[in-house]
Amino acid sequence: MNISTLSLYLVTWTLVAISPGPAVLYVISQATRGGVRGSLAGIGGLQLGSLLFFVAVGTGLAALLATMTAVFTVLKFIGAVYLGWLGVSLIASSFRKKSVRPTETAQFSVPHVRSFWQGLFIQLTNPKALLFASALLPQFIDSHRPMFGQIALLFVVTVAVDLASMFTYATLAARGTRSFRTSALSVWMERAFGAALIGFGVRLALTQK
Repeated sequence: MNISTLSLYLVTWTLVAISPGPAVLYVISQATRGGVRGSLAGIGGLQLGSLLFFVAVGTGLAALLATMTAVFTVLKFIGAVYLGWLGVSLIASSFRKKSVRPTETAQFSVPHVRSFWQGLFIQLTNPKALLFASALLPQFIDSHRPMFGQIALLFVVTVAVDLASMFTYATLAARGTRSFRTSALSVWMERAFGAALIGFGVRLALTQK
């Protein structure tokens, strides 16, 4: 893999990473509730999911999944239901948040362990993302060179771009809500994020392979 190919991948994945999707929206929702620190565990789970995606592509499992319509459908609906459940939970927590004192609102941030597993589950139950990766990555791999090193390099670039993008979104979300965390606006923002997660779940359910 030459530098021009790697640069092209960097630009391509940057455009992918900054495009709002379920993963980005989940990070933002966690940052608005628990600050940047509250989003770190979820980001870690999402990146572990990305690692497993790269392993699937490198071992051919992603290509196998592309031929298994039943597995794709099951994963798709599990992911859709889970996104919908997260959205409903976020909206429900916003109503409970209104009834507590401002100093008590921190209790509504998701525990780190749960956030990690939620991020991982969001990533792994999105077969559309796996199929996208399996279609994108081979275009940047030189078949005349060892695949492992190239996959590893692309993964490092992917993680670096994803982390930069997610940290930026989390920082902006946390700073934007800090001044009005106890106001009605923060409550409505949580409801909006919840509704958006439900919307992403519906869109995933309607996705055709």
